[in-house]
Amino acid sequence: MNQASYFKLCSTCKVGIPYAGKYYKCSVSTCNKKATALYFCSVPCWDAHVPDAKHRDAWAEEERAPSVDELDAPSTSATVRRVVSARSTASPPHAEATTSGDESTQDVLIVMSKLKGYIKATSDLRTSDGVAEPLSDHVRFICRAAVDSARQNGRGTVLDRDIEAAILGTTAKD
Repeated sequence: MNQASYFKLCSTCKVGIPYAGKYYKCSVSTCNKKATALYFCSVPCWDAHVPDAKHRDAWAEEERAPSVDELDAPSTSATVRRVVSARSTASPPHAEATTSGDESTQDVLIVMSKLKGYIKATSDLRTSDGVAEPLSDHVRFICRAAVDSARQNGRGTVLDRDIEAAILGTTAKD
């Protein structure tokens, strides 16, 4: 395939995406900037870039490549179809499995505006949105340990001493 016979190359497998053919783009804006614009020939190719991109929440958007004739014509708005991959809803590799199966167990637990405000006020530094997921994972880990501590002490309530013990890696003593 020479340059004139395809619209773009797949960013993962480097297969040519044909003119007027279906392709996928990432829903995350940084993957669609002019300098980095990523194009994928299939959902599995899109899915392959997600672990390296470290997206918190992303999906593949189905697009139609322009035909050769349309390249010179003004663009028209197209319908975008959201395609969610199995990987985008899966647990991060470092998170432990939960027994409840509740999707809320992977929600962000940190109020980012408060965290950003605190860091800015105490250090005059900015905070990336990317810190929300690993910090939430850490909070989940501490909460699971605190719950175990409360249960080992025969209580139905997690107390401050359970959290403190969880941070220290011990069990609270009643």
